[in-house]
Amino acid sequence: MTQPSSGRSFLHEIARMAIAAPRRVVTIAAVVTIAAAIVGIPVANTLCACGFEDPTSESAKATALLTDTFGQGDVQMIFVVSDPRGYGSDAARATGLGIVDQLKRSPDVTTVASAWTAPAGATAGLVSEDRRSGLVVAGVSGDGNAAQANAKALSDLLAHDRDGVTVRSGGAAMLNVQITGQSQHDLMVMESLAIPLSFLVLVWVFGGLLAAAVPIAVGAMAVLGALAVLRGVTLFTDVSIFALNLSAALGLALAIDYTLLMISRYRDELADGSPRDEALVRTMGTAGRTVLFSATIVALSMAMMALFPMHFLKSFAYAGVATVAFAAVAALVVTPAVIVLLGDRLDALRIRGPFRRSVAAHRPVAQPFLYRWTKAVMRHAVPIAVAVVGVMLLLGAPFLGVKWGFPDDRVLPPSASAHQVGDQLRDEFADDSATAVTVVIPEAEDLAPREFTRYAADLARVPDVTAVTPPTQVDGSAFLTVFSSAPLFSDRSQAQLDHLHAVSGPGGHEVLFTGTAQVNADSVHAITSRLPLVLGLIAAIMFVVLFLLTGSVAIPLKALLLNALSLTAAFGAMVWIFQDGHLGGLGTTTTGTLVANIPVLLFCIAFGLSMDYEVFLVSRIREFWLASGGTGDTRAEGTARARSDESVALGIARTGRVVTAAAVVMSISFAALVAAEVSFMRMFGLGLTLAVLADATLVRMVLMPAFMRVMGAWNWWAPRWLTRLHDRFGLDDGDGAAASHSPRHTGATTVASSDHQTREPFGPGCRI
Repeated sequence: MTQPSSGRSFLHEIARMAIAAPRRVVTIAAVVTIAAAIVGIPVANTLCACGFEDPTSESAKATALLTDTFGQGDVQMIFVVSDPRGYGSDAARATGLGIVDQLKRSPDVTTVASAWTAPAGATAGLVSEDRRSGLVVAGVSGDGNAAQANAKALSDLLAHDRDGVTVRSGGAAMLNVQITGQSQHDLMVMESLAIPLSFLVLVWVFGGLLAAAVPIAVGAMAVLGALAVLRGVTLFTDVSIFALNLSAALGLALAIDYTLLMISRYRDELADGSPRDEALVRTMGTAGRTVLFSATIVALSMAMMALFPMHFLKSFAYAGVATVAFAAVAALVVTPAVIVLLGDRLDALRIRGPFRRSVAAHRPVAQPFLYRWTKAVMRHAVPIAVAVVGVMLLLGAPFLGVKWGFPDDRVLPPSASAHQVGDQLRDEFADDSATAVTVVIPEAEDLAPREFTRYAADLARVPDVTAVTPPTQVDGSAFLTVFSSAPLFSDRSQAQLDHLHAVSGPGGHEVLFTGTAQVNADSVHAITSRLPLVLGLIAAIMFVVLFLLTGSVAIPLKALLLNALSLTAAFGAMVWIFQDGHLGGLGTTTTGTLVANIPVLLFCIAFGLSMDYEVFLVSRIREFWLASGGTGDTRAEGTARARSDESVALGIARTGRVVTAAAVVMSISFAALVAAEVSFMRMFGLGLTLAVLADATLVRMVLMPAFMRVMGAWNWWAPRWLTRLHDRFGLDDGDGAAASHSPRHTGATTVASSDHQTREPFGPGCRI
């Protein structure tokens, strides 16, 4: 084979390695993938349905005290025993007492209370208002997975109907068990939907079965590699079960994106007349460089979630960075080796598709639809941009009314027993433990009884407080429980929490609050207090990386604004559907709130993916701009504007089809999450799908060319000192991005300055 002479960057070296030893590269990749599968596939058994709360917060400290000092922090498990004849019937009593007896004999249960064993004056909260149901409340020991395993074993043993008596298990313990099980089931459903549909689209896009199989194989490597990393992370910290869903969806989506870009660019190089080996080296120097930039941006965006204290968000950071890294490495190392190994067979089993035209036929660049579309948008740039921005802001308006809440049993489908028990507690029992607030006094040994009496009386006078329990004292600490009639996450609940905090502690001592309302308030504060830092870091990182790619100041600023705009419709849809309940909440139980972690998660991931498409397009546009002789000098404004416009039209015409196809396949991966039965994952999937589609269509194909038309040559401007900085540190590859469109490929550049219109900008032989 002929070795082309190109630059000596590491990307070119990877290409040469693939040319020299493709079988060895593929074999090593297969061995690594098998090893990752062996390590990573069992990871689901070590993950937990946890991590929504801030472990450094007031509520976390109070919960730790309840666990360590009072033995009250074990995960609560509830059995609801119901009998149409009443909870006091012989059958109901026998069932309830039997459950209590077996729980007390279990080494995994620390506390047990029930409607049949509690003192006469303490049964009010354990009996339903219609007197047909009674509760058995147990504290299940163990941390994370151990508590889940213990709760599942107890539920399997005890939660079954007998003698006309219905028994249902619920509480936080069963919520975690059923979320974990449901998430694993959702993952299998998602993959069974996403992989076949993605493959069918890829067959149409690539025009061949073998070519379409390459991205699926690269995606499998990315997902399995990420699972192996998560398995390692679980040795040091908690990891959320929902990270699996992200790894599966993102790994497949990015692998397809990157492989699609590289194979399509390779075919373009072949169509321009390059020999196969030279085409591969040039592909690595251009498309490979784009993949590297894109992966860097996406990974850094997702890494920012690790700055939040919640393990839920940290888990997505671990999963996201690992998945992006494996997807990029697999695409950059394995794809070129497979291209060399398959050779002509890459186009075997051909089916006509849009990317077959790159090789099968040469058409003048002015003919493709995307070229004409971009030119039309730029001719009416201002009115079109104003209209699209207005529509997107209108779609995002519902987000202004967002209300934050904490996930409870209603995230599960109504068929789940934890959801059913939660509904019974909310509807049929006077005191719902979920609305209660527990107050812990860490230093209470020198407090007189009258101080506790005064404090409890003051708490009882707060609106919507129904009862305050007497204090329990152990080892110099105390706690008491405040029962509430205020609905969770409502304005009344928040006002009540504020009033409770305003009550002076007994003897002026410090008090700590916990309970669902307090945990939610702490979680929202943890997010909002760190959000400016996270957003600022994301913006700074994106700006620096895009500047190193383009040498421009305007393009990174434009990208930041447009990427934020692309998320407005997704955020608005989340509130309109999942908070306000329109469209039936897409089959979920709406609570009037959104889980605060999800919009942050959606922002970090979708913002990074938006930059993915930004890099795809801007890299190609910049190649044409440099090939036309363009610089950041704006003095010859008319000529420069014409060249800039033509570069934008050519770049979108060449790469827009890649972006469109990638967005379709990526949206399939994320839309499969809508099949999830856990409501906030369904919301997450819909949000990502809308964000990707809006970005790839309205933003990249309308707002981006409109903006670049308005800016003209100023798109490529930077202060002189920054230009010198880019000349020194900018990440141009070996022979340069423009080299792939040297005169050997493009011919001379001719620009008509009189009417600012470009005629045959890169010569009459330029093709797409």
